[in-house]
Amino acid sequence: MSKCIIDSGIAAAMAGFSSPSSLGFGKVKSPVMYRVDYSDGAWQQGRAIPYQNIEIDPAAKVLHYAQEVFEGLKAYKIDAPRANFFRPLDNHDRLNFSARRMCMPEISAELFMEGISVVTALSEPLIPTETGQSLYLRPFMIGLTGALGMGPSSEYAFIVIASPSEAYHAGEMKVLIEREGCRAAVGGTGAAKTGGNYAAATQSAQRTQAMGYHQSLWLDPRKMTNIEELSGMNVFALIDGELHTPRLTPTFLKGITRDSVIQLARHKGYEVVERTIPIEELLADIKSGNCVEAFACGTAAIVSPISVIAEADGTAYELPQSDVVASELRTGLLEIQERRSEDPFGWTREVDDQFYQLALAG
Repeated sequence: MSKCIIDSGIAAAMAGFSSPSSLGFGKVKSPVMYRVDYSDGAWQQGRAIPYQNIEIDPAAKVLHYAQEVFEGLKAYKIDAPRANFFRPLDNHDRLNFSARRMCMPEISAELFMEGISVVTALSEPLIPTETGQSLYLRPFMIGLTGALGMGPSSEYAFIVIASPSEAYHAGEMKVLIEREGCRAAVGGTGAAKTGGNYAAATQSAQRTQAMGYHQSLWLDPRKMTNIEELSGMNVFALIDGELHTPRLTPTFLKGITRDSVIQLARHKGYEVVERTIPIEELLADIKSGNCVEAFACGTAAIVSPISVIAEADGTAYELPQSDVVASELRTGLLEIQERRSEDPFGWTREVDDQFYQLALAG
């Protein structure tokens, strides 16, 4: 049984919450959160508390040396008595991978699951129930030690917040090849899910959007010739009837949705090739007609078609086919995530009843 403490203010926080008519994605926050602190070399007891500001020392390591990692996953409640997660232990494993890279303590699967489960159980009345809608969960860890000297923190907080969200559809995406900047360096933190990587991508994103495109397409930081990922999504291309995606490297994120798409596509009979993909080769394949479709994938949008890949000089490469294979995979993946179809991979996991009991007792 979980040892999580339910704060006495939770009931009032929930009672005072009024859900807006339009949720958007990630804009509305559940009035509850979870926090567990690390001190004296150990994680302490977790608490579910009303959503509130975090008070930290102005010299906290997270503020000056970006010692922070995070994850993103969803809880669904579509025609079912209990909410469910999608591959939550993969998010736990990746959080710990990121934590090790950022010199932060690992967190146990028990505490991770406690955090996302108690927030989901307490927030269940707020979870939207239409297909494509979900409770978006954001677990994160920050370094709290207030010392300006360079070095890792000795105190941390692991926090889970949540956002009841509508379906997120990017629609047809137009992407711009980033040939000047890098979001991560060789030997850097590219494979970790840490805020600094996204901060490094912000300037490019701003320029890309000002030019009328949706996301930057990043190339490898060593030679800047091979495709890696978009700013927040992984990339696939349908070439000669096969799905091709960049093989993983230490400079970009190991996407859980990426892995799910690979497994689902193979299950559906597609040949999936993970390889180094030179950008010039892909552009030539689009021009010749060998590549007929491309799409991106990630937690928020699941699978989104790419209609155009462009250069900064205005040269545009239009994909002749849009949202055909992408739609098939998006629909198939969403049906599994929402438990509306068979889950041959064992990916979904229902919120354990103990957390509902804990929420009721609190």
